[in-house]
Amino acid sequence: MYSKEEAARLRQQFWISFGQYMKPVPSASGSTVNWTNYKTGVKNIFFKMDVDAKNAFISIQLSHPDPDIRHLIFEQFEEFKLLFANTVNEEWDWIKDTTDDFGKTVSQISSSITGVSIFNQQHWPTLISFFKPRIIALDEFWDNVKPVFEDLV
Repeated sequence: MYSKEEAARLRQQFWISFGQYMKPVPSASGSTVNWTNYKTGVKNIFFKMDVDAKNAFISIQLSHPDPDIRHLIFEQFEEFKLLFANTVNEEWDWIKDTTDDFGKTVSQISSSITGVSIFNQQHWPTLISFFKPRIIALDEFWDNVKPVFEDLV
């Protein structure tokens, strides 16, 4: 078991390593991007990556406080479901209403893997292999559909 400080240091070390690994990769538009803290540029739409002691996930999180507007945004994503699946090359979980880590209701589109730990450095190549193609695919998808969401909210 790790102390709080050791756990925080390992987390930070993983994300720094991932960021350095991804740094040379340009975005779909050809610009430089901070892959570990991806900015969608649209309020209440986030791309999140996280890993803990048991699993890792990547997601699109819709956090608009008005449930009707959040559902409208989610339904717009559903309109692009085929394009999304073709871009990410796999099926993701689509959840209209779920709770985030802070108890707030959000909508989420996600993919995850289990049996990996951020605290085991031998798992880091697996984690990087999980996150890299998916965040790149999300960026490519977003590059194609972002204008629709900018006009929506």
